[in-house]
Amino acid sequence: MDVQVMRENFTQVRAKRQLLVDLLARPDLSESLLTDVRQALEELDELGMEFDKTFVDR
Repeated sequence: MDVQVMRENFTQVRAKRQLLVDLLARPDLSESLLTDVRQALEELDELGMEFDKTFVDR
């Protein structure tokens, strides 16, 4: 896969991060779902850092 295509795809993934943040504000979610959303945010952020580190100059 072309690096530029991967960057474009990951940009789309990052744009959807706000959906997870919005879920955290919902009072109707159970604690287990809130935990899952927090974990998803953490993993997405870590993935973004690794992606940036790997493809910084390519």
